[in-house]
Amino acid sequence: MEMTGGQVAELSGAEIVSRCLAEEQVEFLFGYPGGAVLPIYDELFKQDKVKHILVRHEQAGVHAADAYARATGKVGVALVTSGPGVTNAISGIATAHMDSVPMVVLTGQVPTKVIGEDAFQEVDTVGITRPCVKHNILVKRAQDIAPAIKRAFHIAATGRPGPVVVDIPKDITLETTNYFYPQSVSLRSYNLVTRGHSGQIRKAVELLLSAKRPMIYSGGGVIMGNASELLAQLVHALGYPCTNTLMGLGAFPATDPLFLGMLGMHGTYEANMAMQDCDVLLAIGARFDDRVIGNPDHFMSVKRKIIHVDVDPSSISKRVKVDIPIVGDVSEVLKSMLRHVAELSTASVKPEVDAWWKQISLWREKDCSKFDMSDTVIKPQSVVQTFYELTKNDDVFVTSDVGQHQMWAAQYYKFDRPRRWINSGGLGTMGVGLPYAMGCQFAYPDALVACITGEASIQMCIQELSTAQQYNLPIKVITLNNRYLGMVRQWQEFFHGNRHSESYMDALPDFVKLAESYGHVGMRIENPSDVEGALKEAIALKDRLVFMDFITDQTENVYPMIPGGKGLSEMILDDSSD
Repeated sequence: MEMTGGQVAELSGAEIVSRCLAEEQVEFLFGYPGGAVLPIYDELFKQDKVKHILVRHEQAGVHAADAYARATGKVGVALVTSGPGVTNAISGIATAHMDSVPMVVLTGQVPTKVIGEDAFQEVDTVGITRPCVKHNILVKRAQDIAPAIKRAFHIAATGRPGPVVVDIPKDITLETTNYFYPQSVSLRSYNLVTRGHSGQIRKAVELLLSAKRPMIYSGGGVIMGNASELLAQLVHALGYPCTNTLMGLGAFPATDPLFLGMLGMHGTYEANMAMQDCDVLLAIGARFDDRVIGNPDHFMSVKRKIIHVDVDPSSISKRVKVDIPIVGDVSEVLKSMLRHVAELSTASVKPEVDAWWKQISLWREKDCSKFDMSDTVIKPQSVVQTFYELTKNDDVFVTSDVGQHQMWAAQYYKFDRPRRWINSGGLGTMGVGLPYAMGCQFAYPDALVACITGEASIQMCIQELSTAQQYNLPIKVITLNNRYLGMVRQWQEFFHGNRHSESYMDALPDFVKLAESYGHVGMRIENPSDVEGALKEAIALKDRLVFMDFITDQTENVYPMIPGGKGLSEMILDDSSD
């Protein structure tokens, strides 16, 4: 490893940690103190460049840092103590790892002399986190702290992003050493390919222009790679249909006529059918995961040519064999593709592509997003739909937890911009919604931030209502309360003989009183006629957190749905097709 930088006076390890965070221009540090990190907290107390946010649970701190990174594109940073502090943070670290979120998590560790002796609050942090991080580092000397933190930020933010854990023993934070802050870092074993192979890119464009039934499929990599505008330019230059994954929503505008909606297990009929029946598929920053293509054997039963663009070579041909692999930064590859399209394409639309669009129009006529309204019970879809209509002209950040409400948010809120939809896609972590909203609100204090959640998920990290009160976060919590673990109940109905084993939420709290006990505004909405008024009132309370408890229809299911093990064209579209 080679580094360059400047040297200052002798500092303690804890001072070095604080200095490094300031050097990396960390705006917010989400954390929770404990014995192993008290020297670091003492140094944070003495400075004012990095603002520490005291969460009420380490998991929520890591989730908040995760959301801050997703919303801003910067590296999110969290600080936790050793032992249970680390183990509480694991769900947040794994969540970020699955969704390729750039994050640095600083963890306290017991003194080096007692590592391995089952000391108080000791766990093997490096061993525990190894399967769910991009990289982790155990610092063994004070002089290694600055280089380790520099490496952590570099690795977290480059290539395919991900979380990096830096484990710092307590005695190392107390040692003193000369402070040398690296200005650059070069790792021999970490070589990044950014531009993509020019011959492969030209070959891909030629194939795209020859397509009769083309399809463009983009994922979260487009958003993480800041390539949304370039994707839109390519889609419009070609005039081809485009779909986004759950993680990619907002990468291409949802209101654009070339957008077919989200694809996958709960994707639109037209997106799934076009994905299945296309003859040339361009996949950008996506990984063909099980929730997107269903059964890979079914997907590959249709002969098509596949172009796959990804910054991570290990993602290419991992689940589906592709014909033209392109490894590189999506922004750089899309720029090159656009140049080739301008050079090679003609202005006229081929008759075959025009016929393809006519077929897509027929699939669209299915109107798979329709649902039956009611005058007596609130339909959960209508809550999301109404919230969208009220806020579609605003710059809104929408977070969600995991379950039916997550899918309804993805289906009925039309995201036209990237980094506005913040959810746990890969790991599917219940409890992320409120901490995610906190991270977004800290990043954009004047923005409208809404957390669409369920009565089960919200209880996973509901203690963060205290954090929101302390820091005056005016989040709007939209709870779609159906008194069930909704998605669990749906699967039990479809695949387990309607046996509702432990999916009914008994003994729910009075969410209005609970919200009020934390100092927030609480609302309970039971009548469909009150939905719009409640949302308007909540939005108007710009300086208050408002917890809206919408009592919704218990029988509603998320449609379309592809059962596990089935293929993209084997969708259940409504109750009549069960």
